[in-house]
Amino acid sequence: MRRIRHIVPLILLACLISINGCKKDKTPGPAGATGATGATGTQGDVGATGPQGPQGPAGGPQGATGATGATGATGATGGTGSNGTNGTNGTNGATGATGANGATGATGSNGTNGATGATGAAGSTGAAGATGANGATGANGATGATGANGATGATGANGATGATGAAGATGATGSAGATGATGATGNADVNAFLFSNKSISITGTTFNVPAITQSIVDQGLVLVYMGTSSSGPWYPLPYTQGGTTISLLSYNVGTITVIASTNQTNIYLKVVVIPGNSLTQLNVANPHLNYNNYNQVASALRLK
Repeated sequence: MRRIRHIVPLILLACLISINGCKKDKTPGPAGATGATGATGTQGDVGATGPQGPQGPAGGPQGATGATGATGATGATGGTGSNGTNGTNGTNGATGATGANGATGATGSNGTNGATGATGAAGSTGAAGATGANGATGANGATGATGANGATGATGANGATGATGAAGATGATGSAGATGATGATGNADVNAFLFSNKSISITGTTFNVPAITQSIVDQGLVLVYMGTSSSGPWYPLPYTQGGTTISLLSYNVGTITVIASTNQTNIYLKVVVIPGNSLTQLNVANPHLNYNNYNQVASALRLK
């Protein structure tokens, strides 16, 4: 029976060879219709992973990664032994399968704090830094107010009249004297004005003085004096008394403007207008004339 089993396949093989030989000698017939695709069979079980092969030479193709083995349990931690001498590095063995992670051990207690070290010596003082730039100069402070002029001192009393001397003997009649020089030109161009019982405001009060022309403004002189009655005494402006000041603010063609630090009433003003040519003659004839003294000015100009 065993022999028959071996012979039957041989006979079948010979028949197939003969049939194929016959087909080569004949013209092939038309292709038959494609049969229906059979149903896909169920997938077979995955075979067991084979053992990892030995590591190939460096630079060769990387072999397939073997399956990761289960992680082994973590062994107990042994006591700390003394450090041994370093052995020579052995050749790297084949990478073993990674074991499973072991359970995490309990956290040990904190050790005691060590003693505080001694404080280090203080470092040397660093070099002084560079001097900073000078700051900007501050703005100049505002100019202080001008102090008020002091009051004019009172005129001293006239000295006592000396005793009349005895009459001298009548002298001989002298010869006729030479004719005297022509006197200075009169003051026909000088004008004086009186303003009686006037009020002066803190914003300024203007008075009309027709004698002030453009020529007076350019070359002449305008003097203003104040008093408390029409007979004086007369004080030059600016005049200050008891914290109150009265001043000549300005003069223009045909007007003067007087101002007071507080409103004033019952004020008398004397205005003297001197043209430029008369002023020159006045200064020549009276080189030491004090224009702040109304009596001297009135005498020099023969004012009434």
